Amino acid sequence: MSISERKQELKRRRHRTKKLSKWQARLPKSTVSERAAIAEKIRQMTPGAEVIISNWGLEER
Repeated sequence: MSISERKQELKRRRHRTKKLSKWQARLPKSTVSERAAIAEKIRQMTPGAEVIISNWGLEER
């Protein structure tokens, strides 16, 4: 029996939320290279990545 599409998407959202909260907690102690790596991971993970990156102040300067 397969999982419904709605349940799959909810599972994906919850997983993204957990990952984002972990990365946000790491930001204050992170170095510049770690910030770049976090920004790249966010870009690969979620379609609204640019909004999150700008809100967190991870724009490349």
